[in-house]
Amino acid sequence: MFVRLKSYLSKGNRYEYLQIVESYRDHGAVRQRVVSNIGRLDQLAASGQLDQIVSGLSRYSEAYRGFQAFLRGELEGCTSRTWGPALIFGRLWDAQRLPEVIRHLAQGRGFQFEVERAVFALALQRLCAPGSDLSGTGWLETVEAPGLKALRLQHLYRTCAFLAGIREELERELFFRDRDLFSQELDLVFLDTTSTYVYRDQETAYRRRGFSRDRRADLPQFVLCVAVDVKGWPVAWEIYPGNTADGAALEQIVGALRERFRIRRAIVVADRGMMSRETIRLLEDHPGPFDYILGCRMRKQREVNEEVLARAGRYQKVAANLEVKEVNVGGRRYIVCRNPEEAQKDQAAREAILAKLEEVLAQGPRGLIGNKGYRRFLKIAKGSVRIDPEAVEEDARLDGKFVLATNTHLPAAEVARSYKSLWRVERAFREEKSTLEVRPIYHHRDDTSLGHIVASFLALRLEVDLQRRLEEKEIEAPWPQLMQQLSQVQAVHIGLGGRHFLIRTDLGPLASQAFQAVGMRPPPRMVELE
Repeated sequence: MFVRLKSYLSKGNRYEYLQIVESYRDHGAVRQRVVSNIGRLDQLAASGQLDQIVSGLSRYSEAYRGFQAFLRGELEGCTSRTWGPALIFGRLWDAQRLPEVIRHLAQGRGFQFEVERAVFALALQRLCAPGSDLSGTGWLETVEAPGLKALRLQHLYRTCAFLAGIREELERELFFRDRDLFSQELDLVFLDTTSTYVYRDQETAYRRRGFSRDRRADLPQFVLCVAVDVKGWPVAWEIYPGNTADGAALEQIVGALRERFRIRRAIVVADRGMMSRETIRLLEDHPGPFDYILGCRMRKQREVNEEVLARAGRYQKVAANLEVKEVNVGGRRYIVCRNPEEAQKDQAAREAILAKLEEVLAQGPRGLIGNKGYRRFLKIAKGSVRIDPEAVEEDARLDGKFVLATNTHLPAAEVARSYKSLWRVERAFREEKSTLEVRPIYHHRDDTSLGHIVASFLALRLEVDLQRRLEEKEIEAPWPQLMQQLSQVQAVHIGLGGRHFLIRTDLGPLASQAFQAVGMRPPPRMVELE
């Protein structure tokens, strides 16, 4: 129903009339009918009746009354807080049933504050304003979300310690709830490891110096191992001391998948850093063996280098940039994969190195031996340095190739495609360490550091959930721009004439699509608060 201005032409004069009009549907067609003729506009305005009508209707419009009070200068206060991310991720938080899981695990622990709200605050901070818990307390004052205003720094510290203590129980409960909520068959499990350093010099049971992927060997670190399913959903995560090798990490997480989550059959996909005889023995061990697709070290594994890559055979083209062939050695199945585009790049890079080598060798060999890029192509004998043609030929054999070991009965093309999907877990780590900024960790104690990492993984679940819902609705929303537009959705609190109102600012197109993706209607533009 709306007010319409209708013009009539009578005896050469134009007159304007106000009408109240109602829209309705008649057999699927939209039609309109006049409910009431209010009168001629010029006469209503001259007599003052128009103002009386508007004033009378305004008694039933909170927004109009608030606007009039604002015009009269009765504004008593005006504050704004970021609202969009808390609304979207709060919806997903509830959809994943995280509040009831956390409240269940917190029973009997005597918390004097809402620990579930504190866990949500830690996860939300990782998504919106990554940083220390100290900076998080200031950030919380800028956020509009139920229960966050009452949280203090000591609450966040206690919550981190709480998350460390319930980590295994939380993972187990979420795993089985995920299977119930999303009905996912766990046929493929992608595993990978990374490390995150700590700004502390002293080592502890968890904070250990080891191989640092962050190039910070001077600092202690934690090793993280995450398992995701074929859709990129985090299935499980483990935290190990910083000196844990990849093989040992794989062994422990496979043990967790078997014992904690009671997974008896799945295909484990992992990169070449996990490949070893011990790894294969572990996966094939009874009871409950796992199938596997593992990347191989082509240079270091003798069987792969000397027998698998030396076998002749025709490649099968399975994609524009992927060719495969199958090789069996001593009952072990290998899939040799070749990317023609990468092969051309590898060849061009090698030719550039050889050209540079010849140029430098003509001037003298000093400085070449210590260069790893050059050294693999050199042969040093009796004080002379020259290019080794056999090393060049050996390197050319590997152009654009990678080799997979598997005990599955999947077709070779499916094995290769499954391994290439390992990018999902790599993306999970990239988001953990960039978008969520799990590193560096500033906590002094191991338990609060572990809790910080658990909060980051809960944030990752929220991010992956939103990305998956956007993909299902075929919505393209670059993450930085999406988070920027969500942050621009503000909750503005104003006081007018003893009354309090909450006003929502405008939604950008990406923010509007995010509400659509999570199945949530945006809050009204203005509501009166009690």
